Amino acid sequence: MKRRAQAIWNGTVKEGNGHLTTQSTVLNQTQYSFNSRFADGIGTNPEELLAAAHAGCFTMKLSLDLTEAGFVPEELKTDSTITLDNGKITLSALKLTAKVPGISDEEFQRIAKHAEETCPVSGAFSFDITLEAVLEA
Repeated sequence: MKRRAQAIWNGTVKEGNGHLTTQSTVLNQTQYSFNSRFADGIGTNPEELLAAAHAGCFTMKLSLDLTEAGFVPEELKTDSTITLDNGKITLSALKLTAKVPGISDEEFQRIAKHAEETCPVSGAFSFDITLEAVLEA
């Protein structure tokens, strides 16, 4: 499987701007700029897209792993926070809250950690990943 996205940029890094389009067109000429990356400007940015990719991939992998272990997740909610520090991405912090009937916290933590370690996006990252997993009653 291959997926594609395109970035177009016009101008200098601070005054210029660009847009991103994905193969599926979910992002279709979606704006990004210096302000959307380093301030509160309108549009997306690479770190936000990495966070979305990591949260989505991990959550799907966890659903798979739980299902294979015989559990049906009622709800899995994952936030990913990507840290950009001194021009380098240093961390993806995953925070998971889950409703999974019939599972012990110990087994849930084991399966969640395995999903974090084996989701394809985690494997693509060379920076640190943390996981905080909370099983709700």
